[in-house]
Amino acid sequence: EAAGELKVIKGAEPREEIGGIVDIYMRNMGNPAVMFDEVPGYPKGHRVIANILTSVPRINVALGLPPEASEMELIQWWRNYMKHAPSHKPRQVNGGPLLDNVFEGEDINIEKIPTPVWHEKDGGPFIGTACLVVMKDPDSGWVNYGTYRVQSQKPNVASVMMSPGKHGRIIMNKYHERDQPCPVAVIAGIHPAMFMLGGLEIPYGKNEIEAAGGIFGEPVEVFNMPKTGLPVPANSEIAFEGFIHPGDNIQEGPLGEWTGYYASGSALEPAIRIATFMHRNDPILMGAIPAVPPNDN
Repeated sequence: EAAGELKVIKGAEPREEIGGIVDIYMRNMGNPAVMFDEVPGYPKGHRVIANILTSVPRINVALGLPPEASEMELIQWWRNYMKHAPSHKPRQVNGGPLLDNVFEGEDINIEKIPTPVWHEKDGGPFIGTACLVVMKDPDSGWVNYGTYRVQSQKPNVASVMMSPGKHGRIIMNKYHERDQPCPVAVIAGIHPAMFMLGGLEIPYGKNEIEAAGGIFGEPVEVFNMPKTGLPVPANSEIAFEGFIHPGDNIQEGPLGEWTGYYASGSALEPAIRIATFMHRNDPILMGAIPAVPPNDN
């Protein structure tokens, strides 16, 4: 906001208006990020932000560079980062803002979050677009943070779509081959730099949160979720955890994808049965909404 990079819109509803307004703002590079507040049917302060990274100044801010740094300075920054690949192991803490509101059992309701239908032909609201999906390899203990689309299905059920060969699907299959449920956590409001890393092909066995620490120059603070033990950043906005059981699939999609098309349609995808849902006070759902190229997050 201080850099002139934020537009606040009040009163837009989530099934048609938020997605339509985001689409307009994403049509040109350099338009501000858009934050929606006073969403009808939801408490004031339960907000949605999108069009996060479609401007060089906002990318600069996310990486700790001056907003006015040039595109070439940004490119040089990434080249230097990739060359040296600095990292910091996350620091375990006992709490954080994410624990402001914690719900279990019948109190779980992810539909409390104003979650838009982002495009007119989407199969439903997607709470996970600019998100991290957390899983732990049962053999090595490696924790992977990947960005996959997550659809809100019911108050206590979500779904996740992971393409074959993606790290998350490889890990899930290891549990299911042993006839075990796969623990999973979803973080739906994160620092933009973490989202950037979630979309990169970090090598198998490497940790995106450690890489984020390298961007920040200090460790990311995390705590372990109560039911799965999966580590999530303590300063996140919204998170939930649960289990994907073998053979437990639910109709998912479609979602307008980064190609500018409905590329994957609707199919049966793994269901997440939610065991814990939490969010900080006045939570911000972050959306990275695929649009017609080249104006994509």
